[in-house]
Amino acid sequence: MEQSNNQQQVIDLTKIFKTIWGKRRTFFKVWIVTFILSCIWVFPKPRFYTCEVKLAPEMGGDQGMGGFSGIASSFGFNMGGAKGQDAIYPELYPQLFENPEFIVGLYDVLVTTKDGDISTNYFTYIKKHQKKNALTRPYYYVVGLIKSMFAEEDNTPRVTSAKGVNPFMMNRKDYDLMRSIMGKIKCSVDKKTSVITINVKDQDPLVCAIMADSAKQHLQNFIIQYRTSKAHEDVAYFQHMRDSAEYEYYTAMERYSRYCDSHRGLILQSYQSMQDKLQNELSLKQNALSAMETQLQNSMLKLQEKTPAFTTLMSAVVPVRPAGPKRLMFVIMMLILASIGTAVWLCKDEIFNLKEK
Repeated sequence: MEQSNNQQQVIDLTKIFKTIWGKRRTFFKVWIVTFILSCIWVFPKPRFYTCEVKLAPEMGGDQGMGGFSGIASSFGFNMGGAKGQDAIYPELYPQLFENPEFIVGLYDVLVTTKDGDISTNYFTYIKKHQKKNALTRPYYYVVGLIKSMFAEEDNTPRVTSAKGVNPFMMNRKDYDLMRSIMGKIKCSVDKKTSVITINVKDQDPLVCAIMADSAKQHLQNFIIQYRTSKAHEDVAYFQHMRDSAEYEYYTAMERYSRYCDSHRGLILQSYQSMQDKLQNELSLKQNALSAMETQLQNSMLKLQEKTPAFTTLMSAVVPVRPAGPKRLMFVIMMLILASIGTAVWLCKDEIFNLKEK
């Protein structure tokens, strides 16, 4: 085997260091340019805040296992009882935040900025009162013009208020607005403990906290409505049956009382038989009313039993510090990347054209 094949290719670090030190003025120039460009890029970007809420839902499933499931979930174990009973279990809750009907339900939430200058619904706030990066406006303007040239004509009527939004049929702008809101409101579920976390991002801290609390409440209402829809139907049905039984009971009572008053003192057997018949009919109507009263009370108890309870583990709090953009971190990272790139460029001969020693 030839000797050249046994020789190793090495990088002379001393030579690289001397090259970098000799070109140190180049690094100063690169740092100055990088710092200026980074500041120009990152500082016009509007700040945003994040607010997070956490809640633990009542676990569904077998009543006998309910208590044990709750204790087990507090230690990080999921017994899986909820999946056997409900079609929508906690792991599917994040999918609701991708449902247009669910998102459109948040449009009417009234929001107020921290400075008090803006007070409107969330739909109008997102559509008309969002700060934008001045540097990116020309870019998005040109992109919008290009898209409008090739896009098909949208004949869907435009809406100017939250009540006019139809989640089944939206125009392109309203659809893009809905997608932007989906990007601002996120939901996640811990698979072990089933703890629901809702995270909201917005440019105003007060709006951020309001929407986090509203999204939590909206989710709770949706789950309660889903869990109790059948129980509500049962209560409405037995309420109707009870009202009908009450009407028939009072009708029978009125007929019996009127007959007794009009045939007072008569001892004929035919009259006595008719009175007994009306009295038996009144007793039957009374028993039916009593049975419907019992069924109504039972259905109301089931409705209360099926109504899930939620425990708020972390309430919405108005954030004090912005979550981003991390301007200082961005500038530092750009300086580091620029330094690495400059060093590689200056020492490319020593790095990529290795000489055999």
